[in-house]
Amino acid sequence: MATIKRIALLTSGGDAPGMNAAIRAVVLTAAACRIEVIGFEHGYIGLLEQEYRTLLPQHVHNIIQRGGTILKSARCPALQTPEGPKLAADNLQQLNIDALIVIGGDGSFRGALEIARYYDGQIIGVPGTIDNDVDGTTNTIGYATAIDTALDAIDKIRDTADAFERIFLVELMGRHSGYISLAAGIAGGAEQIICPEFSQITPKDLRQITTPIQHAQLLMGKASYIIVVAENSYPGGTTALAEALTKAIGIECRACILGHIQRGGSPVGADRILATKLGAYAVEALQQGAHLQMAGEVHGEVTLYPLAKTGDRTKAIDPYLVRWQQQVGSY
Repeated sequence: MATIKRIALLTSGGDAPGMNAAIRAVVLTAAACRIEVIGFEHGYIGLLEQEYRTLLPQHVHNIIQRGGTILKSARCPALQTPEGPKLAADNLQQLNIDALIVIGGDGSFRGALEIARYYDGQIIGVPGTIDNDVDGTTNTIGYATAIDTALDAIDKIRDTADAFERIFLVELMGRHSGYISLAAGIAGGAEQIICPEFSQITPKDLRQITTPIQHAQLLMGKASYIIVVAENSYPGGTTALAEALTKAIGIECRACILGHIQRGGSPVGADRILATKLGAYAVEALQQGAHLQMAGEVHGEVTLYPLAKTGDRTKAIDPYLVRWQQQVGSY
C-alpha cells in the first residue's frame, strides 16, 4: 500500500456538471484518511504557474449542487510544449506532492501522461466531460445533466415548431461522439438524428434528410419536425445545413445551436452520485498504489482503466438504439 500524505487536484478542459461534487468527494475522503489536498486553479495553467490553495472540508461545503468547478478550468497550450510537462513535474515535486488527480476528459488525460514521463509520484484520472467519449467507464461525469439540459431545450423548441408547423435543427455538442445527440434526440422524440456514428452528411447527401421529411409530410401534412444534429456533422455547420434544406424542400428550416448552455447548470442526481463515487474511489485507489489509471464505473461497479487507453474510442453508443433510430428515421 502506497504512503500518500499530499494529493494535488485539478480540473481541466471543458467544465462538466458534477465536477464540484467530485472535488468535494476527493477532499472529504482525503480528510478522513488524513491526507492533505492541494487544489491547482485554472487547470494545468495553475500547475505551471504555481497557482494553488489548500482544500479543507469547509472549503467544499455546499458545492455539490453547483455547476462549473470551484477550481476553474482552462486550456493550456504551454503543456503541449517540450518544456511544459517537465515544468509541471518539477512543480509537483517541489511541493512534495505524492499524487495528482486530474478531473477531465481524454485531452486532459493525455496531458497527465506527458507529465508522468518526468514525475515520480502517482497520477490518476477522473472522467469529467459531458460528451461521454472516454473509454473505461459507462458514463462520464456531466453526461446525464447534459442530456437533461438538451432535452429541456428540445421540448421547448418543439412547442414553437408545433405552433408554426416548422422544421427545426437543434445542434448539440459531441463532435466526436453521438452520445448526447442520440440520447436527447430519442428522449425528445426527434424525427431525425445526425451524429458521427451515423453516415456523415455532405451537400451531395441531402436526400438522406429530405426524403424522410417528404415522407412525413405525406403522412401528416404540415407539422413540426425536429432534427437533432451533433456539432460539425455538416460542412459549414448546422446553420448551413438548415439553409441547404430550406432551398432543397422549399420549407423554412431553422437552426438552433445550444452551444455552451449544455455544459452549465446544477448537476442532476445521477451525476452527483457518480462524481462522489469516482472522486472517493480515486483517493482510495491511490492509497492502494494505482498509477496512470482512470477511476471509472462499469455495470455499477467502480473500476480502474489504463489512462493511456481512455482515448481509444472503443466505446460505442447503444447499437440497438442506433439501429432503431435508423429504421424509424426513414419514414
